[in-house]
Amino acid sequence: MKFADRILTVIITATVTSMVWIVAGGSLIENAGSDSQLEKTSPAKAAPSPSPDPGPSDPASSEQAGLETPISDQARNAAALNTRVARAPAEESTAGLLIPVLNVKPSDLSDTFTDSRGGGTRLHEAIDIMAPRGTSVVAAAPGTIERLFRSDAGGNTIYVRSSDGETIHYYAHMDEYAEGLREGQRVRRGQRLGTVGSSGNASPEAPHLHFAILQTTPDAEWWEPANAINPYPILSQR
Repeated sequence: MKFADRILTVIITATVTSMVWIVAGGSLIENAGSDSQLEKTSPAKAAPSPSPDPGPSDPASSEQAGLETPISDQARNAAALNTRVARAPAEESTAGLLIPVLNVKPSDLSDTFTDSRGGGTRLHEAIDIMAPRGTSVVAAAPGTIERLFRSDAGGNTIYVRSSDGETIHYYAHMDEYAEGLREGQRVRRGQRLGTVGSSGNASPEAPHLHFAILQTTPDAEWWEPANAINPYPILSQR
């Protein structure tokens, strides 16, 4: 009987142990399927999805994006350089200009550049610098006297071309030329060229110097058409 009791005890113990393991295992399986456990064991599901391949760019979209993109410093500098190059001839011809009539102040000048002449058929494209007859006319800038010419309209005139050949300063209605002045002569800034007068078609009661700045090309003749620049804004700031 004692042996049979022992066998029964072993069987009961084994049965109870098996039941405990079954219950515990079921609990572990249930916990493994919970949301919190899935989150811990499946990090890939929480990661962001990869961006789709954008594929070939749309020309219209690219153009619009380009319009909204600020200009780079390099492009801005290039644009500024192009602007400086385009302005260089005009700036070079007007830098450091003197008022070409002695003792005339900037405040004495008047802007007559856009005044009409010839009964309204043409623009003046120069300024008239009023001064008493005989007042000295001086070179507004250095250059070479290309032509001393007396015309019906301009009277005693002087054409002085800049060293780069791209600008001509035109002086007209002069009473007389400075002694010894000749074509081909180099003149310095401020050098006396002659005197104010009213030769040509100027009124004897209003002696003045007709002064023009003409943009041209080195191979153009002194008498050929050129682009006139208004001297007033330049000289009135001196």
